[in-house]
Amino acid sequence: MNHHDPRTSGTRGGAAPADGPTERASAPDLTRPGAAAERRVQRELGTTARADRFYRDQMSERLNDRMREFVARQEMFFLATADGDGVCDNSFRAGPPGFVQVLDDRTIAYPEYRGNGVMASLGNIRENPHIALLMIDFSRDRIGLHVNGQARLVSDEVMRVVQPDLPVDPVPGRRPQTWVEVTVDEAYIHCSKHIPRLVPPPRAVDAADGEQAWGTDDVKRKGGDYFGVAAERTEAAALPGLDAAPPDRESWRLEAERALARARRGTAGVAGSAGGGSTGGFRGWFA
Repeated sequence: MNHHDPRTSGTRGGAAPADGPTERASAPDLTRPGAAAERRVQRELGTTARADRFYRDQMSERLNDRMREFVARQEMFFLATADGDGVCDNSFRAGPPGFVQVLDDRTIAYPEYRGNGVMASLGNIRENPHIALLMIDFSRDRIGLHVNGQARLVSDEVMRVVQPDLPVDPVPGRRPQTWVEVTVDEAYIHCSKHIPRLVPPPRAVDAADGEQAWGTDDVKRKGGDYFGVAAERTEAAALPGLDAAPPDRESWRLEAERALARARRGTAGVAGSAGGGSTGGFRGWFA
């Protein structure tokens, strides 16, 4: 839901329209916010009036006082980016309350802590500055805030020159490798009706008792091979031939028939030794 850039570009977030006729952008409607495709789907599903009320009552091109207070106390958010081809990535960021810095009513910044080294989100931002953050308060107010905008990467050294009042985190694993500065295009509420209430447990005093292990490379502390991907690949590497292309249907048929012939010969031998015979009716799995 982007109603800032589409007013001039005619497409959501300024992205190029797809080649397909159902996604080709129409001329921009400067009388209403929202991307062209967004408005078409509203017309198709009969939600235009409801959407207009939301645009009018809840969409903002800046962070008002309550939004700034909300951002300043958050400990986590969900992050959406896309590369230059529009391939999306969704990620998660967390930190102590206030780790997202509100610089003014149109600018926020958050630190990038040491992670897995893939840098998917930062790489996307380098190609495509459009970014979307979703912050949800699960425990107190059960409400969310969307912040969409344009992002750029700023080194920690430069950020501290420009913003000398930035706090220095005492936890080594929470020393920023870089900062992401976001110029706000739009901010709007995420309603509470489907947000569950999640109450965090008391914080452990010792990290070994379950508290976050910021910046660690300890595989076990990071969750280990929780989904078993590394184990699967290790097992596959130990078995010969798994990298080869699977046999086609005809190959399976021939191999099955050979196996069946061997089985029949063995059965006939046993029956012959017992003074009998076998004509069996089984004609194979692929007959």
